[in-house]
Amino acid sequence: MDALIQAFGLVFDPSVLVVILLSAVFGMFVGAMPGLTATMATALLVPVTFFMPPIPALGAIVTATAMAIFAGDIPAAMLRMPGTPASAAYADESYEMTKKGQLNLNMGVNLVFSVAGGLVGVVVLIAAAPALAEVAINFSSFEYFWLACLGLTCAVFLTNADAVKGFLSLFLGLLLATVGIDPSAGFPRFTFGEVELMQGINFIATMIGMFAVSELLRGAVTVRDAGHVVVQQVGDMFRGLGAVWRRYWFNFLRGSVIGTVIGALPGAGADIAAWISYAVSKRFSKEPEKFGTGHVEGIVDSTSANNSALGGAWIPALVFGIPGDSITAIVIGVLYMKNMNPGPTVFTENPQLIYSVFLIFILANLIMLPLGWAAIKSARQMLRTPRNLLLPCILLFCIVGSFAMTNSLYGVVLMLVMGLFGWFLEEHGIPVAPLILGLVLGEMLEQTFVQSMIKADGHYLEFFARPIAGVLGVATLLIWGVMLARGIMRSARR
Repeated sequence: MDALIQAFGLVFDPSVLVVILLSAVFGMFVGAMPGLTATMATALLVPVTFFMPPIPALGAIVTATAMAIFAGDIPAAMLRMPGTPASAAYADESYEMTKKGQLNLNMGVNLVFSVAGGLVGVVVLIAAAPALAEVAINFSSFEYFWLACLGLTCAVFLTNADAVKGFLSLFLGLLLATVGIDPSAGFPRFTFGEVELMQGINFIATMIGMFAVSELLRGAVTVRDAGHVVVQQVGDMFRGLGAVWRRYWFNFLRGSVIGTVIGALPGAGADIAAWISYAVSKRFSKEPEKFGTGHVEGIVDSTSANNSALGGAWIPALVFGIPGDSITAIVIGVLYMKNMNPGPTVFTENPQLIYSVFLIFILANLIMLPLGWAAIKSARQMLRTPRNLLLPCILLFCIVGSFAMTNSLYGVVLMLVMGLFGWFLEEHGIPVAPLILGLVLGEMLEQTFVQSMIKADGHYLEFFARPIAGVLGVATLLIWGVMLARGIMRSARR
């Protein structure tokens, strides 16, 4: 109780509250700009935290990250350009809702379910941090291999296009994931003598190109749309939310649980949580045919998942010092810099730090509601600019974001090439979402497979020897079997 009272005094200090508020505005701006990510917002704050005590430093990072993850939904809904990778999974769905004239409901769902999902993640972080972290720390390469396979299986549920085109897109993503240094032999592959390609295909630059640049190209070639207002009037965002809550409350709980669990797995994160949650939503929906046409169900699942994943990612970071995602990897560095080493002892030596993090998470999610409302209202004023003025500005942000992720022109060139490639694919009816998923999970799939084969000495049954790995492996194979059987039966009926 003394530690909790001390934490309240630390967090609700006026100077700390000012830092949290300014960080919230900064995170909201970064997340709303296509090409700038939550990880970038965190990285940009690190030099500032050098001159801060531990509590305001953590408050700045936690708040900016939470705001950026939500704010990425704004350009996704209005321009089909996800502000952050965590919004990429349902950018198409969100944009289709806007095209149907449902921008108000779309933004209201994104805002309210983001806040609610973030609070669920905090509750789980507070109540079950040691237990979930213990499960995550026991994951070996076998479990991660099957988790990657399970995630790739979701690609078939991410698109309404022809299954063959969906798998083609997925395999293109896996192919791009093999560019760079071979994880087992250390030999460069598909680099064509270019040193920059040895680091692989940068995911952020590719995502910016596939979603933002391809949409810019599509808008540029549509001359008749030049000068038109991009988005409609944003009215009452909270009208109709009661009906959505009553109908999709289970989707919210399911997405929040998936997000928290995925976030607690080291190396995962909000983006993977959103992809998997969206795929699960479509797979078990009573109306799967509506997905991709502007259906709110998938958005409820995904936006709850990516915000709840933030709290989950702090579980292994605080308890064992293992980052749950790239953001908590930066946080661990900040904690070490402040001589507050994360690990099991932090709960006994610095309990006020743990309680302070919990309080900051709750506070950040609560202030997201009014700030998010203000950001959505102001975004319309900026995004209603005529296309011939808006498109170059967005392209500038995309270039800045791609350059910042690689610190070289390689990121900019990669973004432009992937933008052209993504535009070409979509013009021929090939979805880009499975490609992005393949690129995200391809590296994990290959590395864990090689590591597992070395451990198993070439015996494939070892992939099922561990309990968790066996459950994940059997579940993955069952899904593949069901999909194959349905395909054969459908062909036979034809």
